[in-house]
Amino acid sequence: MTDDLACPFGLCDGSGFLIDEESRVATPCRCRPSRLERRRARRLSAVIPRRYAGVSFDRPPISGMHEVIVRPVRQFVRRVDEELDAGHGLWLFGKPGTGKTSLAMLVSRAALDAGRSVAIYSLPRLLAEIRSTFEADSEGSYLDFTDRLAAVDLLHIDDVGAENTTPWVLEQLYTIVNARYEDERSIVITTNIEEPTALADQIGARTVSRLEEMCTVLPLFGEDARKFVA
Repeated sequence: MTDDLACPFGLCDGSGFLIDEESRVATPCRCRPSRLERRRARRLSAVIPRRYAGVSFDRPPISGMHEVIVRPVRQFVRRVDEELDAGHGLWLFGKPGTGKTSLAMLVSRAALDAGRSVAIYSLPRLLAEIRSTFEADSEGSYLDFTDRLAAVDLLHIDDVGAENTTPWVLEQLYTIVNARYEDERSIVITTNIEEPTALADQIGARTVSRLEEMCTVLPLFGEDARKFVA
């Protein structure tokens, strides 16, 4: 049974295995590890929300942004495979309505279009998903979920800092971010909190320190564009 994507190396038939026709022995293809990761990631949220389905560099709100803001994201998208392989990420911050999520969705869509595994969550929803694994009363379900979050090529988290701070929240955030930090996996975050020190107060200094190392920090300034939409 073949996967839904062709072998990126042009070696196998899409099954993730190389078949020796004479001996009929199958050996794993170079693409097999990434195929296994994609299959594990399918139970995560990897869907671009309907509101952002048509997001584009050529459409508002991004078309109205200053090129100084947009350029780093455009470059990331153009080199998405290289950026993900290197574990590079983006940290977009600014007031509500300045286009942070739209830019982040462009990165996630580029990764999906490149056949990479992606998980997309708002922080409140992500924490709710984690809580549900506890309610299932199964340590395995919790570990499986966090392992999958750690393994995807790109983890996109919106509204970081939107959740009330509790020791449990701090622990979950650090666990997720630290796992990706150690494995050199990419992360894209958006937050309305503009000062790193203020964000550290909200989600923990250790977590912010990891994010600063992993991500290019991009400030977005301006008025809330949603106020002017009829």
